[in-house]
Amino acid sequence: MAKVKTVHVCQNCGSQSPKWVGRCTNCGEWNTFVEEAVVKETKSPLSSRTASGSKPQKLNEVRTEQTQRIDCCNRELNRVLGGGLVPGSLVLVGGEPGIGKSTLVLQVALDLKSKKILYVSGEESIQQIKIRANRLKRENDNCYFLSETSLENILTHCEHLEPEVLIIDSIQTVATAHIESSPGSVSQIRECTNAILKFSKERQIPAILIGHITKEGSLAGPKVLEHMVDTVLQFEGENQYLYRILRSIKNRFGSTSELGIFEMNNEGMREVSNPSELLINRDHEGLSGTAISGAIEGNRPLLIEIQSLVSTAAYGTPQRSSTGFDLRRLNMLLAVLEKRAGFKLASKDVFLNIAGGIKVDDPAIDLAVISAILSSNFDLAIDKKLCFTGEVGLSGEIRAVNRLEQRIAEAEKLGMQKIFIPQNGKSLNLSKFKIQIEEVNRVDDFFKKLFQKN
Repeated sequence: MAKVKTVHVCQNCGSQSPKWVGRCTNCGEWNTFVEEAVVKETKSPLSSRTASGSKPQKLNEVRTEQTQRIDCCNRELNRVLGGGLVPGSLVLVGGEPGIGKSTLVLQVALDLKSKKILYVSGEESIQQIKIRANRLKRENDNCYFLSETSLENILTHCEHLEPEVLIIDSIQTVATAHIESSPGSVSQIRECTNAILKFSKERQIPAILIGHITKEGSLAGPKVLEHMVDTVLQFEGENQYLYRILRSIKNRFGSTSELGIFEMNNEGMREVSNPSELLINRDHEGLSGTAISGAIEGNRPLLIEIQSLVSTAAYGTPQRSSTGFDLRRLNMLLAVLEKRAGFKLASKDVFLNIAGGIKVDDPAIDLAVISAILSSNFDLAIDKKLCFTGEVGLSGEIRAVNRLEQRIAEAEKLGMQKIFIPQNGKSLNLSKFKIQIEEVNRVDDFFKKLFQKN
């Protein structure tokens, strides 16, 4: 009997090595090499699938009548996808366990009644899916369910059923018999995704793949998986909170700056059309350490609530803790307050939290962050009708931010009476807003205006 040849494959980037090594020389990750068997074949039946009748064409010869997007019956998902599902596209949805990936995709499958859908689950039985569908209180007689992990069987059912939308939950559970490695390995994920990609492109069927993520938060499997698909969507949010954010990391058919916001409830994922009202607590009148910021997430303006607590350090080394905000940027803002504005915070514990369990990377919330910190430090409450937007520089200046008019309009829509903005309004038409606008230039001048006048 011939000896089976094995090779060690990096589970992060897919590079191969004849022997096990501790660190991958290609991507630099540690302990990612796994031994896999190599089967020699002249040509894999999966790789031999080619588009029938394909030939070079000019752009003016290409017909686009059949490439209209498919409405997902979900406004937030349509927003992130760029208007809906594109025929022949491959969409990868990732996120932490229990965050709502399968729930959202099942909702789409049950709401999309005008299309024939095949929902393939490698993790749940048909009975388990039925229980989840009953909880969602949705039905669709045009949606077919299959519990299968064999790629060959899945493609056979697709050829017989001829679905208009294919959903696979999840790609890590699908395996092909042409590769001897276990499901979820680099070779299996790469080969299975490639076969589904070719099947989808040949028949112009959009496919939605659900993917796992690693403990670091990145999508599991080789990086080539994200290059193979057309769109990569990722869920964000804490399991203890109700709100979920769906971000577009990659989108060949739309913008990657869009995001969708959902609320998890007993009947599934509910679309949140006006998240600012839900993210702001109106009951903090008279309480210090709270400030409202006008932020931009994707292309959407949001008002978010910044909470801070500053207290005397109980131990020798002060604590710095941040939830939903970059801890390194928090340390930078504290250094600016001490060096440029003269506030002594080196011996204080500082805790910062963005309400609602969301993460914000917009530098325009710097002004609200330092407002909340000093409000807690001096125990001076900030009026709940005040709003802040502006980036703080290392020299203590308040820098201009993009899309300022959208931020002001959102604050005015939610009933804010006054907003502090950087001193860059000369080129903007601010007279059309009814909200009182206060322009500030430096950090030290800003706090004089904030605490003395308000």
